Amino acid sequence: MSTRKQLKSLAEARRGLIVPGAFNALSARVVEDLGFQAIYVTGAGVTNMWFGMPDQGFMGLSEIADHTARIRDAVSVPLIVDADTGFGNALNVRHTVRTLERAGADCIQFEDQVAPKRCGHFSGKEVISTEEAVSKIKAAVDARRDPDLLIMARTDAAAIHGFEAAVERAQRFAEAGADILFVEAVTSAEEVRALPKRLDRPQLMNMVIGGKTPIFNATELGELGYGIVLYANAALQGAVAGMQKALTVLRDEKEVRESSGLVTPFAERQRLVGKPEWDALEKRYT
Repeated sequence: MSTRKQLKSLAEARRGLIVPGAFNALSARVVEDLGFQAIYVTGAGVTNMWFGMPDQGFMGLSEIADHTARIRDAVSVPLIVDADTGFGNALNVRHTVRTLERAGADCIQFEDQVAPKRCGHFSGKEVISTEEAVSKIKAAVDARRDPDLLIMARTDAAAIHGFEAAVERAQRFAEAGADILFVEAVTSAEEVRALPKRLDRPQLMNMVIGGKTPIFNATELGELGYGIVLYANAALQGAVAGMQKALTVLRDEKEVRESSGLVTPFAERQRLVGKPEWDALEKRYT
């Protein structure tokens, strides 16, 4: 079964599949190595890691396509790719779909913010009109070369127009052909529980650590009917915390040892990047 069909089956099962985000090929390897069944190529994480900048529309199509291709080469599980607003109008969305499909995306996510967009859990967001947003989703659906490529439609309208408006907009996205729906940054447990009852397409619930949406256990979200539970930047936030701890010890104690438990052992790092396989290839060809 192709990775696109795998992802569709997993989302449609509505069992709260946990999908962590990856911000580069190594983080994707870690996610896959731990047994997760899909990976989210996070626009926020790529922006934070690549540029050292906040998630406010600084990432372009070329950057996310490059990261997608590198991650696709590094792992075998399905990839959901964050395409922000599609980098322009409906025609740009078409180009974005073609580009990310070639790069190896199994699902491409588009949102309805104005450009430059902001992290869904920042204040000051704005959204485009429902009509324009629907036209962009239609363009994304029509642009697919492979009918198994999934289109995910995200709305940030709850923060601007309220929960009911966001539900209405998500329904319009479903009618436009979106395979998976994503209502971003709902702010109450009641809203989290209500969405699977209001929308009939598979849905993603975004668990932003420190964000505006209350944290639910993934098992409970699966019981509610969510197909995907996203932790887009758990790996990034964990990596930053780990770097801060290890480097604080280095600064204060002038050394760091493997036995400290603060760093991944040297041998484990080599395993994750496939050095044994490269060693075997070197012996084969030399």
